[in-house]
Amino acid sequence: MEEFIGGLWHRFITRAATRSHPEAVVRLADMERSAGILFRALGGDAGLRVAPAAEVEHGARRNWLARLAHAGEKVAQAARDEETLRLPAEIALFPERSLNRDLYLWLIAQGAALPAGGLSADTWIAANQQASAATLEAFPGFAARYRRLVAAVLAERPDPGKLPADEAAAERAIRQALDAPGNVTALPAARRPPTPVALWLYPAPVALDRRQSAADPTPAEHREGSKSADATDRRRQAQREDMPDGRNGLILPFRAESLLSFAEYVKVNRGHEEGDDEDPTRVAHDMDRIAVAQDGQDTASRVRFDLDLPSAAHDDIPLESGILLPEWDWKKQVLKKDMCSITVLDPRDAQPCPLPPRLIAPARRLRRQLEALTPARRWIKNQPDGPELDIDACVRAYADRHTGHVAGSDGGYLSCERRERDLCCLVLADLSLSTDTWVSDEQRVIDVIRDSLWLFSEALGATGDPFGLYGFSSRRREHIRFHRIKGFDEKIDDRIRGRIGALKPGFYTRMGAAIRYATQILAKRPEALRLLMILSDGKPNDVDHYEGRYGIEDTRMSLNAARQEGVRPFCVTIDKEGQGYLPHLFGPSGYTILRNPAELPARLPGLYAQLTAG
Repeated sequence: MEEFIGGLWHRFITRAATRSHPEAVVRLADMERSAGILFRALGGDAGLRVAPAAEVEHGARRNWLARLAHAGEKVAQAARDEETLRLPAEIALFPERSLNRDLYLWLIAQGAALPAGGLSADTWIAANQQASAATLEAFPGFAARYRRLVAAVLAERPDPGKLPADEAAAERAIRQALDAPGNVTALPAARRPPTPVALWLYPAPVALDRRQSAADPTPAEHREGSKSADATDRRRQAQREDMPDGRNGLILPFRAESLLSFAEYVKVNRGHEEGDDEDPTRVAHDMDRIAVAQDGQDTASRVRFDLDLPSAAHDDIPLESGILLPEWDWKKQVLKKDMCSITVLDPRDAQPCPLPPRLIAPARRLRRQLEALTPARRWIKNQPDGPELDIDACVRAYADRHTGHVAGSDGGYLSCERRERDLCCLVLADLSLSTDTWVSDEQRVIDVIRDSLWLFSEALGATGDPFGLYGFSSRRREHIRFHRIKGFDEKIDDRIRGRIGALKPGFYTRMGAAIRYATQILAKRPEALRLLMILSDGKPNDVDHYEGRYGIEDTRMSLNAARQEGVRPFCVTIDKEGQGYLPHLFGPSGYTILRNPAELPARLPGLYAQLTAG
C-alpha cells in the first residue's frame, strides 16, 4: 500500500510540476528527413548529421514545486560540433504543435548559420545572436515565425522582477538579445546560470578522449558487428575509470571502528556477474554519465566477435598485395598518399557448385525480364548498299521519276546492323562483420548478399553486358581485403557460383579505399558507360580513426574521383539511417534504401535495368 500511494503521489506531483505539453509534442524522428534537407538548403555543412541531443543538468533556478517534485533538473540542449547537429529528441514546450514544430525549424536554421567550428563557452552567446541576425537577414520569411517563437519563449521564462539582482540582470540581457539579436556581447555574472534559452544552440559537450592505442581496440569499438543501440541515440557524458581488479574486498583493509559508517557510503567494485540478467540497452538508457574502463571485455563481449586475422594457411589466397592508395584527411583537407594497402584475394575454400535450386525459378524469371535489354539486329532503310532492296525507297524513286521530280540518289538498300550496348558494370559488395547479423529467422545479411549476386550474375547473362563482382572489408588502413568474385574477362559458370557461395563476413568497412581500387579497375575498361554499384549495410568505419565524419568525407572524395574518371557510382543499402549521410555522398538520385533487406535479390537486377536503360 505504501508503494502504491507513493506512486500516485509521484505521478501527481510530477505532472503538476512539469511545464510541458505532451499532447502537442513534436518528435525529431518525425522530422529527421526534412531536418537534414532544410539544414543543407539553408547553407549548412552537408557532411553534418542530425541526431538527438543529451539531457544535461542546467543548474538554473527552479520554482518550489519543481524542487519538490525533483522535476526540471535536466533539459535537452541543442548543440553543434564538427560532425553533428544535435537537436532535442522531442519538443513539447508550447501548447500548440505548430509552435513546437517551428522551434525545430528555427534551431535547424540557427545551426546552419553558426560558424563551422562549432561554439565555445566564451563566445556562444554572441555567436547565437549573430546567427539569428544573419538568418533573419538572409531569409526574411523566418521573421514572423521568429517573432512568434520569441513571444512564446519569453512567456515561459522567469520574471526578472522575482529573481535576485544578479540573476535578474542576466535574464534582462537574454530578453534583450532575443528581441534584438546582436545587442548583447556577454551576460552579466550571476551565482546561478540562467534558464536555458530554447531558441539558442549551446556548446557541444567535450567528446570522450580515447587514451588507448588504435592497435588495441576495446570490444565496445567492435560495433561493426552489433547493430543494437540506444533507440534515441542520444549523446551522453563520459568519463574514464580504472578497471577494478576484483581483489579489493568489501571490508579489507578492516578497521573495527568503521563498521558504524558503512550505511553512509561504501565504494564497492561490483562484479559483472551480479547484473547478468540486466538488459544493457535499458540500463544504458537510464544512465546520464557512463564510465568507460579498458579491460579487454565488456557487455559487448556477450556477442561473438571473431576479429583476429586468420593464419596464412587458412586465409584466402592473395593474388596481389601491397597496392598503395591515398586517403583524404578532412580535418587537414589533405589527400595523404600511400596511406592504405590493399590485398586482392581469391576464396580458398570455394568449390564449384550449381545455382541453388530455390533460386532457379527467380533466375529464369529475371533472365526473361532482362532479355529485352539484349542487343538486337535491326534493319536500317535507304542505305547506299546492303544485302536487300529497300522496297519503300524503290517505289518512292519510281513514282518521283514518273511525276517529273528529280529522284534522290541516297540509295535503295536495307542494311542489317547489330546495335551493341556500350556499357559495363562493377558490383562492389560490403563484406564487413555487420553482414553476420540476422534479418529474418532464416537469413543473415551475408545470405541476402549471396542470393543477390547469384541472381544478378544469372540475369546479366541474358544482356551480354560485361560485368565484374567484387567484395571488400578491412582491418585498419594497412590491411584492406579486396575479394575477386568474378573478373570482367570471366564467364559465369559453377566456379564463379562457388566463389559467391564461399563469401563470409569479414571485418570493417573502409569504403573509400575499396571505391578507389574499383575505380582503377573500371578506368581500364573501354566502354562509354561504366557503372559502379555498391551494396552496403551501413556507414564507412574501421578500428582506427576511420569513423564518423572522417570516414564519410574520405568516401565522398573517393566518389568524386570516380566521377572524374567517368565512372557512375550508385549505392544500394539496407541502412535505415542512410538518409542522413547518403545524399552527401551520392547525391539525391545516386542511391536507394531498401527497407526490407529480403527485397535485395529481386530488386538488384531491376535497378540495373533502370540505370542502364536508354
